[in-house]
Parts: sequence; C-alpha cells; structure tokens
Amino acid sequence: MRPNEFEGKNEEDAVAKACRSLNLKREELQIEVLEPGSSGIFGLVGGRKAKIKAVPIVKETIPEEEPAAPEVAIAVEVPEKPVAELAKAEKTSVEPAVETEDDDGIGVAKEALENILALIPMEGTEVTAAHVDGTITLNIDGDKSGLLIGRKGKTLDALQFIVNKIVNKSLEKRTRVLVDSENYRQRRKEFLVEMAMRMGDKAKKIKKPVATNLLNPHDRRIVHLALKDDEELGTKGSGEGILKKVVIIPKNRHSSKSGRSGKRA
Repeated sequence: MRPNEFEGKNEEDAVAKACRSLNLKREELQIEVLEPGSSGIFGLVGGRKAKIKAVPIVKETIPEEEPAAPEVAIAVEVPEKPVAELAKAEKTSVEPAVETEDDDGIGVAKEALENILALIPMEGTEVTAAHVDGTITLNIDGDKSGLLIGRKGKTLDALQFIVNKIVNKSLEKRTRVLVDSENYRQRRKEFLVEMAMRMGDKAKKIKKPVATNLLNPHDRRIVHLALKDDEELGTKGSGEGILKKVVIIPKNRHSSKSGRSGKRA
C-alpha cells in the first residue's frame, strides 16, 4: 500500500486509522476516498475493504520577514507534553467508538436482517433490536400475514440461522441472535408447554410412553423443561439429525426417587 493510504472495514474505520497513524484530528486531514468498500452478499462473501488517502492539511505560516508576534513566542514556549497528551486523547476518543460497535453487534445484526428483508421484499416491516440476557434479540414488526414466520416457524428459523452466521463472522466473539416476528416465539413456547403437560398426563394415564412430533433443538428444550419437575415422568430425545422427537416416559412409583431419565437434545 502506498504512503498515506489506509484501509478499513468502512470509510469511518479507515479515517479513524489515518487519524491514529498520523496523530492528527479529522479536520486536520484532507481525505480522498479511493474505494468505498462493500459488505458483500449478506456480509458473507464478496466484501471489500474501504481505502482512503489521507494527507495533512498544510497550514499557512507567517513569512520570515515579518516580526514574530508576542503570542507566537508564547506558543513556542508551551511544553511538548500537553501536545503529546492531546494526541493521545484524540487517539483514545476514536478507538472506543470502533471497539463498541464490534463488541455490541446489534448494528451488524439489525443491518443484516434488514438487508435480507429488502430482498424479499416485505413492505411495512420494521426491525427493532435489543440486548436481552446476553442475546441480541431482533423483532420484525408488521408481518401481519405470517409470511416471515412460515409453518411452525421454519422461515423464521432460517432467517435466524443466516443472521447468526453473518454476525458471528463479523465479530471476534461468539454471539447468539434471536429473530422473532409478531411475538411468535412466546406464543410457540406457550403452545409447547401446554402440549407437554397434556401429553404428560396422557402418558401417566395409559402408563405407556408417548412421543411428540419432530421438533428442533429449541422446541425440544422447552418440552424437557416443562416436565422436568414432574417426578412421575421422564423425557428423552429420539431420532437422528437436528429434528428429533421427545419421548415422554411414565415412571413407576418405586423408581420415581431414583432420578429422571436422561433429557438428551
């Protein structure tokens, strides 16, 4: 790379690197954008870094034949230490903004989902984002038709899978992203808990194991947790692959105190 050229994941990042490298403020640099950069397809492939050229702005100086003004003499006598500290403070003020964005991840997740929705396209939808118990939660408002939810939430799960891939590729640490629409996740949880309780009662009544339909890992965990405090029942996963059934097994009273059956996902 040529002197005074800097690269970053976007123009702001490249400018920040130039400021740190040259120990100058943004207003003290003349910035020329050589390549604007691109996030690629969904942020996964084809991304390009932004490239800029940063040249210090040359300030006008007093001609040598003019007598030095008193304030110039005072400025010369100022110790160099405050100037160095000022440069260090400027460097510090730029770096946290970049680190906060990387550590946070909300902006990356929200933008990724919005880009996907723009390709569908979905009119009248809006994405809101928040941190909930260490998880980035994205909620899609305006999907009254349920198109983005799909049958048993499969479309929503697919969107969530893609956004998680994008976010975890962009950030250095692993981050979990939950995508919801029209409060579907909560409604699904209530349905699964009610179903688990109903099937548990049936298993105890007929004294035979009963099995759910094929469920994804998240839904299976809800069923396991719904029945974990029932000493008359045990639960275990059954099947191969991501989608498995949950088998609800009635226990006889003599073995109820020996512990529950394994709850394998």
